[in-house]
Amino acid sequence: MRNMKWLLLVTVVILVIALSACGGGNNNNGTNGGTDNGTNNGTNNGTNNGATNGGNNAGGGAVDAAAAEAIYKQNCIGCHAVDLSGGVGPNLQKVGANLSVDEIKATITNGRGGMPAYKDQLSSADIDSLSNWLASMK
Repeated sequence: MRNMKWLLLVTVVILVIALSACGGGNNNNGTNGGTDNGTNNGTNNGTNNGATNGGNNAGGGAVDAAAAEAIYKQNCIGCHAVDLSGGVGPNLQKVGANLSVDEIKATITNGRGGMPAYKDQLSSADIDSLSNWLASMK
């Protein structure tokens, strides 16, 4: 009986930690932790930063994958996992096949279901970058 109480306590603590990671109270006032949002700073690292992805972004504009990934890692990984496979939040690996850029942007900005709104945590440029990148996931 005593072991069962400890197991229940540990389970509740893990659940609370997982859920608190999803909401982020990360108020970065439009900054993105030093990432170079929208410019190519001379390092390529095997990606074509600042260029479009050949039109696979559902009409959402240029996709700076490196900047969008940095924003994702800073704000979304807790619920959607490193590989976008989901967990607490839904799987985003093919979200661009199901939602338009505007729908993705609205969800990030205003939240939906269990997802909190990020309009006060991310700049509109960061939301645009993240929306366009996610829309390219098909």
